[in-house]
Amino acid sequence: MSYFVLLSFFAGIAIAIQANMNSKLGVLLTSSLLATFVALISSAVFISIAMTFFVKDFPSTDVVKSIPIYLWFTGGVLSAFALASFYFVIPKIGILSMISFGLTGQLIYSVISSHFGWFDLPVSTINVSKILGVIAMLVGIFLINKG
Repeated sequence: MSYFVLLSFFAGIAIAIQANMNSKLGVLLTSSLLATFVALISSAVFISIAMTFFVKDFPSTDVVKSIPIYLWFTGGVLSAFALASFYFVIPKIGILSMISFGLTGQLIYSVISSHFGWFDLPVSTINVSKILGVIAMLVGIFLINKG
């Protein structure tokens, strides 16, 4: 369990660093869409290299055909939207505000999604302690952005 917590922590740091750097790239290129394109292309290159080392067995044709069509594209559309939005917004409101508001959206969606087990993920029902935790985090996010 601690390995996953640590990996999640560092992945969060990586998201904040890349958002900061790529928003700067968007400013320098005068286009957050160009920065998003560069980020996604470089991601595709690096993940292609990683696949050559770590993916040993590719799915069969039957498995590929059984995957709903929306799963092939919606993740990419949402990633492109999120990244382009981040890179556009960060120079205007700052990395702290963007990350905290983005975290708010992620937190609220995650509580609802986990409660219903959407996309066949583990169910974690909403209870009083989760509601209090969300409220505490939202108060913290409010305080972060107040000053």
